[in-house]
Amino acid sequence: MKPLLVAIFFFVICWSVTYAQSVSAVQADTIRGDTVPGHPAGGESIGTPTVPGESARGKVTVSGYVDAYYGYDFSRPPTGDRPYFVSSARHNEMTINLAFVSVSYTGANVRAKLTPGFGTYMNANYANEPGTLRNLVEANVGVKLAKTKDIWLDVGVFGSPYTNEGPISKDQLMYTRSFAPEYVPYYLSGLKLTLPLSQKLTAYLYGLNGWQQIQDQNAGKAIGTQLEYRPTGKLLLNWNTYVGNERSTSQPAYRTRYFSDVFVIYTPGGRLDATACVYGGIQNRLGTNGQMEQDQWWQINAVGRYKFTEKTSLSGRLEYFNDPRNVQITAINEQGGGSPFQFRSSSASLCLNINVAPSVLARFESRTFFSDLDVFRTATGNPARSSQLLIGNLTAWF
Repeated sequence: MKPLLVAIFFFVICWSVTYAQSVSAVQADTIRGDTVPGHPAGGESIGTPTVPGESARGKVTVSGYVDAYYGYDFSRPPTGDRPYFVSSARHNEMTINLAFVSVSYTGANVRAKLTPGFGTYMNANYANEPGTLRNLVEANVGVKLAKTKDIWLDVGVFGSPYTNEGPISKDQLMYTRSFAPEYVPYYLSGLKLTLPLSQKLTAYLYGLNGWQQIQDQNAGKAIGTQLEYRPTGKLLLNWNTYVGNERSTSQPAYRTRYFSDVFVIYTPGGRLDATACVYGGIQNRLGTNGQMEQDQWWQINAVGRYKFTEKTSLSGRLEYFNDPRNVQITAINEQGGGSPFQFRSSSASLCLNINVAPSVLARFESRTFFSDLDVFRTATGNPARSSQLLIGNLTAWF
């Protein structure tokens, strides 16, 4: 699998360079540079071609972000860590989910970005990374491969394209994250090739260390793909895939993982915004009998937001997550025989959003989890089939 993946990836890179050279004499298409609110565009180009008489010197931009929150989980987890989540996951504690200062360099043919991050999200989500790698939200450098096309090759650590949600809460319709983004990579490490196919369609190819891994866990590499289609400025359709060997010291029986997700984001510009995502995965695993077995998981979610005024809106979300073989989620309770329960759960959420100032957002969310299995716990530690969360947040950025 490893030689094949590497060969495919470098074949596509070589083809893209040839493609870039073949069109360098043709007038460039104008690729949309705006983003759809609620989701950062994976292929948004930050490089600007130098026009005659313009200095080739690049531009440095500094930005910052602070996401503070207080959450109360009525299950009252004894360690203070809410199970199943890495985002805003501390109980009964006023703390920081994510804070960062980001420095970006934009040149005619080179771009770079460094975003060190801090907070409970970083502590939980980067726990498997060693040393200072635990603080990298993004760290990458890119080169432009064509004079008149926005074809870029970026290397380093960058945000993931998977699902309709990301780690930066101000860009999401709800404050909390659904199960969907919590169980796909929030970040990726490797190479990213950006290839605009038309004014409305952009393709991306990723050569990766693995499933959310800065420090590789095995000798194999992985491949990811993304197709981003924007038929209008109000609609984003996105399809992603992932293929990679997930064998590691913690999961020595795991072999190739296959994953795909599809999501849509609709922002008509009026009172209503909406998004939905469905995904599924297959994990090949070497069984105890030496035969290859397949474990599957899937989820679906839908989110909507209604604006009452320019400053006040109400968001709602429904979701369902099913992981019967505990590939992504291991239930906190055990069933007979000492093995964990299969995991499946739904949740329903309501979130009040208040724009306190142009760059300050306050949110208050209520979220209820429910399942037909004992995958939650009561405040006394007994198995339960439901759980309740109340959480408030204040976010500022510049």
